[in-house]
Amino acid sequence: MRKTIIAAAAAAGMTSAGAAQDQTGPAAPRPELEWAFSVRVEVDPAIEQGEIDGGVSRFIPITGGEVYGPRLTGTVLPGGGDWQVIRKGGLSDIEARYFLKAEYGTVIEVHNPGVRVADEATIEKLRIGEPVPQDSYYFRTQPRFRVADGTHQWLERQVFVARGVRFPDRVIIDFYSVE
Repeated sequence: MRKTIIAAAAAAGMTSAGAAQDQTGPAAPRPELEWAFSVRVEVDPAIEQGEIDGGVSRFIPITGGEVYGPRLTGTVLPGGGDWQVIRKGGLSDIEARYFLKAEYGTVIEVHNPGVRVADEATIEKLRIGEPVPQDSYYFRTQPRFRVADGTHQWLERQVFVARGVRFPDRVIIDFYSVE
């Protein structure tokens, strides 16, 4: 049967390599995003190191917060942080690490790298803690989770993307699973 299908495909000029070369669009349907949960992360003022390797290095301490949404509720534990490098041209590298505690006690490690991009004036306002409209910057992350075996292992078994909104004393991050 397999030889018959391969022979028919070859006769029609369709080999597996040829089929891939002839394709002009995606091989599969576009993934959908599904809102899983959000976190409201409370932060202390940034600790700035100054300019290092071409960017302003800073650390923003995480002091707590809340987790809410259809798939996860709980709290943001104090003690994590967001390491940032603000580069020329409006690009900020984001590297956040912190812990969530689910409603029934599971502790979830979050590693959330990403980027924030805006014009220089908006970046400066964000840097000094002034409010800015959320549509004046691009703030996206690629979160990864580590969790003990059990109810919340689904966090390790899916790909997520997130969108952040920065306020002077907090950050709201909406987490979406890629379906």
